[in-house]
Amino acid sequence: MTIILEKKENASFHSLSSFGTEVKGIDIQQINDEEVTKLKQLLAGQGVVVIRNQLTTDTAFVCFLKRLGPLTFTVGETPVPNQPLLNVVSNVGRTSPPRSVFHTDTSYVAEPPAYTALKAIALPSTGGETLFSNQYAAYETLSPSVRQMLEGAEVLHVVSGLTLPEGEETQTWQPLYRRHPLSGKVSLYLSTPERCQRLRLFKDVLSEEKSTQVIRLLYKHSIRSRALYRHHWQPGDIVIWDNRCTLHRADHSQVVGDRILHRGLISGEAPIPHCI
Repeated sequence: MTIILEKKENASFHSLSSFGTEVKGIDIQQINDEEVTKLKQLLAGQGVVVIRNQLTTDTAFVCFLKRLGPLTFTVGETPVPNQPLLNVVSNVGRTSPPRSVFHTDTSYVAEPPAYTALKAIALPSTGGETLFSNQYAAYETLSPSVRQMLEGAEVLHVVSGLTLPEGEETQTWQPLYRRHPLSGKVSLYLSTPERCQRLRLFKDVLSEEKSTQVIRLLYKHSIRSRALYRHHWQPGDIVIWDNRCTLHRADHSQVVGDRILHRGLISGEAPIPHCI
């Protein structure tokens, strides 16, 4: 399926699968307000947008991201030299592959990032794909009994893998069912079980054992292989995803060569709970 973004020669969006959209024929340095609005709508509906052939500078990348909203930065990450609003994602100099599991970014703060964007800097000769799950589908495919049983549930999201200075947010309760402010659709809002510590229903916190059991089952349900989009990186790629309706992880299992990406985060809002 092809969706024409605007009446510009060669400009088009087309579906990558049932989830995710690829953009061709636009220049992020010349994107207009109407296109930005359509981009946000596509992210809200499709979760992931891939913009091809953007061989551009970090400065232009930051300018583009600011069109989507104010940028934020995860404390504890490594900033890009001369671009403090971006951070480096790299396997260079490591003796073992980075660890990556399905997660949503910085969900332990009260207002998690709405969008994450990655710009390809150096790509390995093989491997290094990024995988995405459709959390709308994860919610919609819950059995009616489970969906009703967990109505109004909240999950305690906590930080992991980062050392934060005193005073920084390290945990918060988030709704398990999250309504997207643009699409109106409902997603199953989770992160890796390592960051989802407890579950509470009607203000009653479940035991650690029961919380772990339920969260792991929901997480496994979210990341079934048949429901994933696997992005194969190309030079010039910019990939943006909506953290409100996706999980993501990098696949480092077959990487040969350097994998360097620059990451930007766009501020979001407090998650909107959904009640059936």
